[in-house]
Amino acid sequence: MDIARPDIRKKKNRRMAVWTVLGIAGLSALAYGVSRLKPASPTVDRSTIWTDTVKRGPLIRQVRSSTGSLVPREDSIELIPAQTDATVVRIRVLPGAQVTPSTIIMDLNDPELEQELLNAQLALKAAQADYKSLQATLESTLMDKKTAAAQVSADYTQDELQAQTDKALYDLGVISGLAYEKSKSTADQLTTQHQLSQEQLDVNQKAVAVQLASQKTKIEQAQALLDLYEKQSAALEVRSTISGTLAPLAMPVQVGEHVTAGTSVAEVIQRDKLKAALQIAETQARDIQIGQPALIDTHNGTIPGHVTRIDPAVVNGTRTVDVMLDGPLPAGAVPQLSVDGTIDLERMSDVLYVGRPALGNEDSTLSLFRVDPDGKSATRVQVKVGRASVNDIQVLEGLSVGDTVILSDMSRWDGVDRIRLE
Repeated sequence: MDIARPDIRKKKNRRMAVWTVLGIAGLSALAYGVSRLKPASPTVDRSTIWTDTVKRGPLIRQVRSSTGSLVPREDSIELIPAQTDATVVRIRVLPGAQVTPSTIIMDLNDPELEQELLNAQLALKAAQADYKSLQATLESTLMDKKTAAAQVSADYTQDELQAQTDKALYDLGVISGLAYEKSKSTADQLTTQHQLSQEQLDVNQKAVAVQLASQKTKIEQAQALLDLYEKQSAALEVRSTISGTLAPLAMPVQVGEHVTAGTSVAEVIQRDKLKAALQIAETQARDIQIGQPALIDTHNGTIPGHVTRIDPAVVNGTRTVDVMLDGPLPAGAVPQLSVDGTIDLERMSDVLYVGRPALGNEDSTLSLFRVDPDGKSATRVQVKVGRASVNDIQVLEGLSVGDTVILSDMSRWDGVDRIRLE
C-alpha cells in the first residue's frame, strides 16, 4: 500500500523551477554575448584586385587624352577658290589622291571670260599700235624742230664770226663804224634766236617723252588687264600650288554645277604637316601651359611634341589642346587618325607617391585598404593625397615607403574596416 508524500513532490517542483530559471538566464547571457561579437571580416579574392607599393622619388605629373586626332596644320592647307563665275565641266581627280602643282584637279568653263580675254588681247594690240603711231608723229615733229634749230645755229655761228672779223677791221680803220655796228647787231639778234631755238628744242623733247610715257601707261594698263584675264583663264584648269592629298570638301562640287567667284572647289593638305588635337577634361586642362612637352601615340609609333595652343572654349566638358609634332610621322599617319596623347605638366624631384586609385581625386583624403604585413588581410586607413598624374598620385599623410595599398574600387566594402585576402 502506497503512502502519499506531498512534501517530496513540492521539492521536485521547486528544483525544476530553479533549473528552468537558471537555464533561461544562461541562454539570455549567451545570446547577449553573441550579439556583442563583431561580424567576421569578409573575404576578397586577391586575383580580383590590384595593388601598388608606396615609393619615394621623382614624379612626373601628366594629363592624358584618349580622344585626340591628327589634323592639318594651318600652314599645310590650301583652299582653291574659283577665280570667276564658272561651270564645272570635268572632275579629273577624286579626294584621297596625291596631287602636285602639275596635276589638273578639275576643268571649269566661263564663256564670258573667253570673250573678255579676246577683248583684252585686242585692246593691248591697239594700245601698242597707238604708241608706235604717236612715237612716229612726235619724232617727225621733233626732227623738224631740230632741223630749224640747226639752221639757226649755223646762221648764228656765221654771223658771230662775221661780227668778230668786222670788229678787227674796224679797229684797223678799214671799215666804218656804221658797218661794224650793223654786223654786231645782226650777231646779237641771232644769239637770241639761237638760245630760244635751243630752249624750244628742249621743251619739245620733254613733251615727246611725256606724251610717249602717257601712251605707254595705256599699254601697261591693257597688259595688266590681259594678264588678269589670262590668269583667270588658266585658273579654269584647277590646280594646287603645293603637293599633297586632295581632301573632301564639306560641300563638294559636281559636274555641271555653276560656282560663283570665291567658291572653294578643292582643298589640298600636305600630309607631312599635321598636328595633334587632344581633347582634355577642363578640370585637368587648367595646369597646361604653352610649350610643355607631350608624347603622341598613333598606335603605330610615338611622336614627341610640344603644346602650341589651348582652346579657351569648353565644349562638352573638354578643351582642345594643339600639340606640334617634333618628330617624323609614322607610316599610315593621315588626317583624322585617332591618337592618344600625354602632356607633361610638372617634374617633382623628391616626393612620396603611389599608383593612382580607381576612385579619388587629387588634393583630398582617400579611404584605402593597406595590406597587413602578413599579406593575408588589409586594414582601412585614411590617406591624404596631393598632386595627381595619369598613373600616380602624391601621398602627403597616412602611408610610408614600402606600404602596399589596394587601388581597386572597394566601394562594395565601405561598411567594413578590415578584409581577408585569399
